[in-house]
Amino acid sequence: MTRAQVRKCPPEVSFGGRVLFLADDAELIRRQLHEGLDLDLTPDLKANLRHQISTDEITPAYICYFYDETLGEFPYLGLEAATRAGGTEAPIERGTVKDAGFICSVAGKRRGKGSSREQSPYAELMAGIKVVVSESIERIYNENCQNLGILTTTNFGLIDRIRSGEPIALSEFTAGTDDITRQIIEYGGLFEFNMARMGGQVTLPSPRALADPHAGDAGPRPMTLGEKIFARKWVVDAAEGRIGTDWTEPGEAGFFRADIRFSHEYVTPMAAIFFEQKLGAHARVLDAESILFFRDHLTFLHKVMSQERIEQGLLEVANQLEVKQREFSEKQGIRLYGEQQGHAMGSEAICHSKILEDYAEPGMLVIGTDSHTPHAGAVGALAFGVGTTAIFNSWITKDVRARIPPSFKVVVNGRLPANATAKDLMLEILRHPYVRDGHAIGQIIEYAGPVVEGLSVDERATMTNMAAEVGAFTGLVAADQRTVEFLVRERGMDMARARALVDGVCSDPGADYVNVIEIDASRLRPMVALPGDPGNGLYIDELADPVHIEIAYAGSCTAGKKEDMDMYARVFREARDRWGLGVHPDVDCYIQCGSTDVREYAREQGYLDLFREIGAEFIEPGCGACIAAGPGITRSPDQVSVSSQNRNFPGRSGPGQLYLVSPYSVAASAVAGRVAAWEPGVRMERVGAGAPRMPVLA
Repeated sequence: MTRAQVRKCPPEVSFGGRVLFLADDAELIRRQLHEGLDLDLTPDLKANLRHQISTDEITPAYICYFYDETLGEFPYLGLEAATRAGGTEAPIERGTVKDAGFICSVAGKRRGKGSSREQSPYAELMAGIKVVVSESIERIYNENCQNLGILTTTNFGLIDRIRSGEPIALSEFTAGTDDITRQIIEYGGLFEFNMARMGGQVTLPSPRALADPHAGDAGPRPMTLGEKIFARKWVVDAAEGRIGTDWTEPGEAGFFRADIRFSHEYVTPMAAIFFEQKLGAHARVLDAESILFFRDHLTFLHKVMSQERIEQGLLEVANQLEVKQREFSEKQGIRLYGEQQGHAMGSEAICHSKILEDYAEPGMLVIGTDSHTPHAGAVGALAFGVGTTAIFNSWITKDVRARIPPSFKVVVNGRLPANATAKDLMLEILRHPYVRDGHAIGQIIEYAGPVVEGLSVDERATMTNMAAEVGAFTGLVAADQRTVEFLVRERGMDMARARALVDGVCSDPGADYVNVIEIDASRLRPMVALPGDPGNGLYIDELADPVHIEIAYAGSCTAGKKEDMDMYARVFREARDRWGLGVHPDVDCYIQCGSTDVREYAREQGYLDLFREIGAEFIEPGCGACIAAGPGITRSPDQVSVSSQNRNFPGRSGPGQLYLVSPYSVAASAVAGRVAAWEPGVRMERVGAGAPRMPVLA
């Protein structure tokens, strides 16, 4: 493609074809696929559309081993819908969507929540889906659709016009978008837009602070922390190298200079293919020093993949991800945190862990191809997830497009109980109506208040990391003395430099928030999220009957940090030393850290010996069970596990029932043999060995 060939889409579009309604009715979906049933949107059907469809359901993890048009065989294979018998099942099989000739897919609220995997909309596109209609659409998924050229809308009134082939003004799909997003849609995707941008064919909006000479007559407006960082990183004139403006406000759109760009092996190969196809095999990335690659998601896959899938060739397909990433890394001179060498299995680090440990600084802008990129917001960095197309475009331009989101604040007052953690706070936030009902989608969540100020950077990272589960654009905590201490202790940074970095990385007094949520931590008790969604939270002591478990998984990027290891060890040491207890005989317990740095910390503290003595299996760094790719996954629908990871969407960690809890609670549950909270100094009540494990929910 040459720049001269870049053209906008026509002002009108027309489709004509079948519409797939993703209803919460497995039989109704099956009839659309296999009997050619075409449905009309009645009030009853609209009320029965599936809500909260995650990208894990659109393309389960194993499908993401593919990164080409083969993905078109797989959309919605993990989607579960209700059966007439009262259960749930996944009614969609390989190839059925593509074979049935659908051009539009319709769902309910919060479509595309969860992982940032661009394989999901790409699978839909390759299956023939050209338009996505939903009541609300998650930010990263929506951007991925736009970047690929899939049209999205929340206007259900367009469905019949799409089906009939009636011409529809493209403005129906660009209404309400910012000027840059409008042009991306008009050019048919982000790469096409960027080629036009580099060729001088597009007009970019200027920051209001520069475009309106009278806008700042009263002085710069008070800004939230997120707005401040966006202002500092705004690419005002790429050709002249002009970066930054005095102030910004929500709704403004632009391109912003990224300090760090990273991706992992699920995404890098697809991005590399796009890069080489669009620019040529000999093209070079811009500023390789600020790009990082990670082999962290699939290091342990061979230990858990079923023989059936191995025989289908999926392990070989998955291993090619590592090969393609490594070859592209070597070719481009990009730092790759890969597999450990020698006898040890596992990764050098999970991407989020390493970015926070060694790279992110207060005030930086960090982008990564994972929804949990906000992990780095713990030190006041503006870190957010992007898709494949966005990351490969950033290799060309070193910037990323964004529309500055509004911010909302969560203020945590009171005093956190001794057995409650940042994870319990997040489970409380996730069940708040503002979050649960989707009002926080695409916003910046800023955590504040005396409890947050008292948290360590590790605990703050749990909260910013799980901004992904909130559906937020990102999560932030203001940089402060705790941040200075972290930079000096963990990075060996000079105290004066650390203080200089922290200075001013906070919201201004009087900054505007769309909402402020206050939480009294003193009223908090250890929490559990019931299977299916992190927002299904309740206090552990509200469970009607004991929930017996078979697996306890302690780890993931959210809960594989140094302080998490401290928490596991505190519970296990008390169980061993005071009560003579270890891991329950009916439970398989796995503890996995986020990096080799954390592993060495655990070794120095004596934790590795402790874990072995109490009957837990320590696993080298990696993502593993959190994405159904390592020890700790369930193997059957009736298996029950408890985990300190970040999400429990259907199929996320195997077909079983996954309960989310804090590090303290997952260790206590491993000892008790049931979902349990840790009460310091109180003997853990254990279920009998060999007792039935079927859970009874409240």
